[in-house]
Amino acid sequence: MIIPSIDLQGRQVVQLVGGRDHALDAGAPGPWLERFGIAGEVAVVDLDAALGRGSQRDLIAPLCEAGRCRVGGGIRDYDTARWWLDAGAERIVIGTAAQPDLLRRLPRERVIAALDARDGEVVVEGWQTGTGRGILERMAELRELVGGFLVTFVEREGRLGGTDLEMSRTLVEAAGEARVTIAGGVTTAAEIAELDRLGADAQVGMALYTGRLALADAIAAPLVTDREDGLFATVVVDERGTALGLAWSNHQSLTRAIETRQGVYHSRTRGLWVKGETSGATQELLRIDLDCDRDALRFTVRQAGAGFCHRDTATCWGDAPPLAALEAIIAERRTTAPADSYTRRLFDDPTLLAAKLREEAAELSEATTAEHVAHEAADLIYFAMVQLARHDVRLADVERILHRRALGVTRRPGNAKPEHDA
Repeated sequence: MIIPSIDLQGRQVVQLVGGRDHALDAGAPGPWLERFGIAGEVAVVDLDAALGRGSQRDLIAPLCEAGRCRVGGGIRDYDTARWWLDAGAERIVIGTAAQPDLLRRLPRERVIAALDARDGEVVVEGWQTGTGRGILERMAELRELVGGFLVTFVEREGRLGGTDLEMSRTLVEAAGEARVTIAGGVTTAAEIAELDRLGADAQVGMALYTGRLALADAIAAPLVTDREDGLFATVVVDERGTALGLAWSNHQSLTRAIETRQGVYHSRTRGLWVKGETSGATQELLRIDLDCDRDALRFTVRQAGAGFCHRDTATCWGDAPPLAALEAIIAERRTTAPADSYTRRLFDDPTLLAAKLREEAAELSEATTAEHVAHEAADLIYFAMVQLARHDVRLADVERILHRRALGVTRRPGNAKPEHDA
């Protein structure tokens, strides 16, 4: 799989050759994260912090809210590592500070140890100083303490000359259960496919920024199929993971989907098919995932119109699940409900809605039986969803916040505010 890289220096996206020579500027990071995020996790590297020249924390933290970021650069102590985990980084990348005493204090599955190497020797201090130690030696020391390794071939970094596939094979074997990410020289889709076959991910920067490697080709590189028509089964889901239907993709439709950020598929009767082009039930493509066998895709989309199915239902299996259906009904009634309807009253009278929210929350807190709790929770959820709709907030937005909070490692007491403390 590909891990696109956003390297930041002086608050701009840059690409360096060999970690030293400035090759190009690529502007602000936000648009790049939006573009690259369709592939999944994106590496965000604070080069200033890595070189001890300050921190771009205020610039990078919002990126962790906007996308799935693995953050590296200048993480040298527990407090900094914890801060990034609490800030919503999916994973953190630790370089010279990746020592057992620190790693044992952190959640293993969310820590990647960075091993920068020139001709097999681990180098530090911005790739300037050799340590006299080899990559395999460091892996043996750390592989039980981290969830992954980022190995950068410094002599190949930014030079678009290809990566070392034979060494990559050795590194994957040495890493044990830790997932290896290879950086340095990865230039072609064929290399990404081979690294994936070996069990490694490819962190890519220069090839993407210069156009030598198309993002669509990079995402599609690991795909395989035994079908004579070369198609890939594509499960289409909404932002909350609800399956909307099954479609088919080929390299042409996948490329078009990524370029346009739309739901584009291959119809076995019509060829290239842009969902909603005639019906208006368009899709905004948010993310693409490959399954474990690399022979199927999952498109996460934001569905517009009546729904995914040609029968004007939310899914090809009928109506949406209850909460999604309720969300759609409330959103529709915001503009179509009769003036004397209860939902309209709630939209038009925020004081009434606030009172009902307090009332239902109190009744839920006082419920004592399972059935009573379920009924009161249903009431509260309804009024909460009206409040969400009044402010154009979707359930998917709430779930994203819950996901970010789940990533935090700092445990707070969570005591009630004095005015609510019984």
